[in-house]
Amino acid sequence: MALPKEPRQKMINLMYLVLTALLALNVSAEILNAFKTVNGTLEVSSSLTESKILSIFRSFEDKMADPTTKDKATMWHAKADQARKYSEDVVSYIQSLKSELLKEADFDAKDSSYKMDNLDAATRMFVENKKGKQLEERLKDLRAKLLSIDPSIDSTFRTTLPIDVTPPRVENLANRGDFGSGYFRMVPTVAALTILSKFQNDVKNAQAQIVEYCHRKVGEVVITYDQFQVIANSSSTYMMPGEEFTINAGIGAYSSKAVPTITVGGATAQRTPNGDYEVKAKAESTPGQYTKLVLVNYTDPNTGAPATVKKEIKYTVGAPSGLTVSTDATRVFYQGLDNPVSVTGSGGAEQISLSINGAGASVTPRGKGQYIAQFAQTGYAEVTASDAKNKTTANFRIPVRRVPDPLAVIGGVASGSMPVSRLRAQGGVIADLKDFVFEGVKYEVLGYFIMFTGPGFAEPETAEVSGPAFTPQIRQWMQRCQEGTTIIVGNIRVKGPGGSRLLQQGITIVCE
Repeated sequence: MALPKEPRQKMINLMYLVLTALLALNVSAEILNAFKTVNGTLEVSSSLTESKILSIFRSFEDKMADPTTKDKATMWHAKADQARKYSEDVVSYIQSLKSELLKEADFDAKDSSYKMDNLDAATRMFVENKKGKQLEERLKDLRAKLLSIDPSIDSTFRTTLPIDVTPPRVENLANRGDFGSGYFRMVPTVAALTILSKFQNDVKNAQAQIVEYCHRKVGEVVITYDQFQVIANSSSTYMMPGEEFTINAGIGAYSSKAVPTITVGGATAQRTPNGDYEVKAKAESTPGQYTKLVLVNYTDPNTGAPATVKKEIKYTVGAPSGLTVSTDATRVFYQGLDNPVSVTGSGGAEQISLSINGAGASVTPRGKGQYIAQFAQTGYAEVTASDAKNKTTANFRIPVRRVPDPLAVIGGVASGSMPVSRLRAQGGVIADLKDFVFEGVKYEVLGYFIMFTGPGFAEPETAEVSGPAFTPQIRQWMQRCQEGTTIIVGNIRVKGPGGSRLLQQGITIVCE
């Protein structure tokens, strides 16, 4: 434009232009990093959804191989495959837009860098060159195709399918009704990439919902229990003369379609003529209590999906004479816990002494032959028991381990789907230590990062939380959740035996 010749007005106009440019460039590093973090989390969420979709298709293959469900599974598998192909075409298209946008923002392949704060690239590509309009049409077309796969899909998902092309409401926007302008005008490159990841995540969630719906339409398999076996076991594997013990006996029924594979302590069990499985094991040379882990891998007749059950078989290796040291809970010690230890010998409990060295050990007597061992570190404990009457000494080397990480859950769910009504009833994030040999071991949640994205959220909402409980802000976001909304929790910090730690695990919940 032509500038006025009058010096004062010319100076005012120049200052206005400079100020406008500075405001346009004033995108803080914190905002850019926040978008970068959200973009990475959306990509992780999409990969988790993809894993869920793949597991459903594996189950489809099992159902198509089963004569009882073959016909119905084949029909619905074809519809689910249609949904997958339609969706993956759009996911690939959006990925190509990301690549094109990076080029517009001077992407450098050497160090994978680009101008994150570039405000012109997205505007030029999606507004001026109409790529935003093209994306809008592809998303609308995908929605129509997905709903047309089957009339029941249309009636079920017409109002809930998580593909929304409504432009966000932005105050003072020149063209509020335009999709491209609403999402991409004067938006930093990193924010535009995050918006594209959001649409990819929406498409993945829509695909997952329809594929899961098709899988449910196959129905459950009727299980025929065609194998029966007598079950008998003892309540103890080590007794003293005259000691009472219990024998449990009964009849077990199972389906031969389960096809189990059983391992005991890493060794594969062989099936006997009686129909059960056995592994021959050799007892350890050192007296004490031991545990063998039994893994039973089988095909669930209800779903056709692979399943695993873990069981522990505990036993005691005794000594014909002399001293025996027994770690009362398990054959290892745990850091930060009260580890009970028993020592027995022919000389009587009053003649016995115990010492433990290594791993920051401390020992406290609590009765005749009974002790509590505590450890400040992990490593190995050197245990020495002495019998003063018989002048005998026994040495044992026992590992000291860290208490396992707990499982972080919301309403008992760490990864999967949850009804919206059930989600809204939850109070926060819980760290649950399941199936641990010590009872009553608790972990406290110190804090976490949480994000809401998908249907109900035009843009992702995020928060850093201290403590386990949901804040009032998070509860407001929960009220906006609907079918297809994804909640992601990461950076979970907990405190328990041995101190505080950062969990490697996160939580991903898709509302249904």
